[in-house]
Amino acid sequence: MEKSRLKIVFMGTPEFAVSILDKLVRENCSVVGVITSPDKPAGRGQLLNQSAVKKYAATKSMNILQPSNLKDEGFLSKLKSLNADLFVVVAFRMLPESVWSIPPKGTINLHASLLPQYRGAAPINWAIINGEKETGVTTFFIEKEIDTGKVIERATLSIGKNETVGQLHDRMMNLGAEITYSTVLKISNNHVEPVDQLKLKNGELKIAPKIFKQDCKINFDQPAIIVHNFIRGMSPYPAAWCTLVNNLNEKKSFKLFCSEVIDSPVISKTLISASKEGLLFPCQDNLLLVSELQPEGKRRMYFKEFLAGNSLDNWQLETN
Repeated sequence: MEKSRLKIVFMGTPEFAVSILDKLVRENCSVVGVITSPDKPAGRGQLLNQSAVKKYAATKSMNILQPSNLKDEGFLSKLKSLNADLFVVVAFRMLPESVWSIPPKGTINLHASLLPQYRGAAPINWAIINGEKETGVTTFFIEKEIDTGKVIERATLSIGKNETVGQLHDRMMNLGAEITYSTVLKISNNHVEPVDQLKLKNGELKIAPKIFKQDCKINFDQPAIIVHNFIRGMSPYPAAWCTLVNNLNEKKSFKLFCSEVIDSPVISKTLISASKEGLLFPCQDNLLLVSELQPEGKRRMYFKEFLAGNSLDNWQLETN
């Protein structure tokens, strides 16, 4: 079986990157170093939390570097001493030119969209939020402007009509691992013919900026399909939320997860009802069925569990 002859430095942080690193390891690639984020205090006890990539790399006794400053001369010296041919970057930080310009074979990045569409920090989320039927993964050479380098390979994935970002994320991890390894082999064997992204442009470019909590509030005064796409595009993280008001005029936020559009007329713009399958939230045109939610201060739960301790007569959507 064909093998890569390159010495590789891998850079990544979250679980998404782990599957790609694991693929390279299983294919016996020569990974001479792993760069990931520094340990950070987390939780009530403020215990140091290691990145998913560090945890994985430690189990393989790999050479791990965790720079807080990517331009630090000490870090750059260590990085150069690894004499890597290629850097592979997956879900890491923006790299300065002093880093990505080091290896003779270049630095490649795996992006979770079909570039040039959905450049930015949250491509999987925005593809679903915008109601796309198809997305994919792209490998490209890193250049000065973020997510703009020449494309090496792309592979497509269809998006299910009720698929959440969490479900799509897991499928894209597997596809991303295969495409990244394929790209490494092509570079190793000098079979790469990178393509300028402008040649792949098809229609207006859509972006994928980072999503903040304030961006996750649900606007139910829209067609149900728009609200549905918004909820599944945030599920399970960062999670779309809304505010409900009880009969004592007390407000509480609720995160909503699994949803489905119901072809049923809306009687009230604020009243929430229930069916055998879930809670029914009124949108501009139809009802939206929600089967899982998380009340403020509580854990995520199935709708029947919520109804066992709460009456819908006491709760309705907050009006603007």
